[in-house]
Amino acid sequence: MARHNASQTIARGAGRQKRGVCDSFPMSSAQQSTVVLIVEDEPEIATQIARRLEAEGWKAHTVGDGHAGVEAATTLHPDLIVLDVMLPGIDGLEVCRRIQADQAADGRPAAPILMLTARDDETDMLIGLGVGADDYMTKPFSMRELLARLKVLLRRVERARHTPAAAGEPPLVLGDLVIDRAARRVSRDGGEAHLTPTEFDLLVCLALSPRAVLSRERLLAEVWDWADASGTRTVDSHVKALRRKLGPDLIRTVHGVGYALEPTS
Repeated sequence: MARHNASQTIARGAGRQKRGVCDSFPMSSAQQSTVVLIVEDEPEIATQIARRLEAEGWKAHTVGDGHAGVEAATTLHPDLIVLDVMLPGIDGLEVCRRIQADQAADGRPAAPILMLTARDDETDMLIGLGVGADDYMTKPFSMRELLARLKVLLRRVERARHTPAAAGEPPLVLGDLVIDRAARRVSRDGGEAHLTPTEFDLLVCLALSPRAVLSRERLLAEVWDWADASGTRTVDSHVKALRRKLGPDLIRTVHGVGYALEPTS
C-alpha cells in the first residue's frame, strides 16, 4: 500500500466547512484538558498532529506501532484516539478491536476513535467502522479538518455525559428493537448489539422518528454537527455498519434522499 509523505498529508487544503466545529463554540474546561492518543508510525505526521492538538490546549501522546498503541490506551485512558490503519506489529484494525475489548472488560466508556487510512476504499472504511471506529479520514488530509472532526467527537461524548436520559425513563421499544438511552445499550430480538458512540447516536436519531425518511443532510447536522452535504458517504458507511450489527431489514434506504428506521411489527 502506498504511503503519503508527511508534507503532502499535512499541507492539503482546509476542505469542507462544518457548522460550529472550529470557531463557533468556545472550548470547555473538559476540552482544554483533553488527552489524545496518536498511534501513527510516520514520525513527522505524528509530530505535526501532536503540535496542532497541543496548540488547542490538549495533551497529545504519540506511539509508533500497534502493540504500543494498545498498551498506551490501557494506561493513559485517553479521551480521543487517532489511529492509523497501516502500522507495524499489528494493524490499526486489530488495535481498534483490542482497545474496544479492553475498555468493555474494564467497564470503561469507549473513547472515540478516528482512523486514518491511505486508501479511499469503502471496504476499508466499513471494516474500520465495524470494529469500533467512530470516524475515518483518508490521507492526505487537512489538519484543520482533522481538528474539526475530533472536536465533534469530543462534544458528542460530553453531551452524552452531561445530558443523560432521565433516571427511570423507559427505553425506546420499536418492535423487537430496544434502545436504552440512559445506559446507551441496544438489543434486537433479545440479543445485545455493541455500538460505537456514533452508531448509537445515529440509531437514536432515526428511532425518534420511526418510518419517517430523514435526509442525509439532516443526519449530518444532527449527529455529526456538519452543516453541508459533503460528508454523505460517512452517513452511508455508518448505516451499513448498523445493518451489519442489527440486521439489513431495520433501516430502509430511500435513494437520493436518505434513510428511515422500519421497526418490525
